[in-house]
Amino acid sequence: MRVARVVPVLLACVLVVSATCTARPEDARVLQRSSGGDVVTARRIAAALLAHPLPAQLLRVRCERAGAHVDCGLIVSGTKFHRALDLESWNAEIAALVAGAYAAAPEVNEVDCWATVPVDAGKGTIVSGDFAKPTSATVFSITVPRAQRANVPQRLAGGRGIFWDPAFRASLSKGTSG
Repeated sequence: MRVARVVPVLLACVLVVSATCTARPEDARVLQRSSGGDVVTARRIAAALLAHPLPAQLLRVRCERAGAHVDCGLIVSGTKFHRALDLESWNAEIAALVAGAYAAAPEVNEVDCWATVPVDAGKGTIVSGDFAKPTSATVFSITVPRAQRANVPQRLAGGRGIFWDPAFRASLSKGTSG
């Protein structure tokens, strides 16, 4: 009798885990988070990166193509992490995202990855149009040309060519859930 109750629960758990660990180009998460002039490449990269749970939220994958040149932008949330991150795990996450983008689309010439946090524009502030106030701030960014993709972990550890908001980096140094 007890086995009869456990089996459906185990099956449900397997289905939930399977659903969260797969992402296909036609999945809603992939479609919602892909954009740009080369949306086919963006969807391929998004599907690969969203195939496994990520500690930091991947908000957007944007690809642009100019002739044979393809640029990919990865926007990551600097808040509301799925698990606590410190500086070392943040760097590992960013390195994995960049490597995953290149693995999914080897034709990409450059991957730009940046993290944003929301900014309170204030009640009644114009947030669209010519006089718009920003509603988010960039707290981290790295640009990785294809030729330098193998150096990402070293660049992250050394900090060369990377923008860090000092307060964001300090919060990661202490470990944070975003």
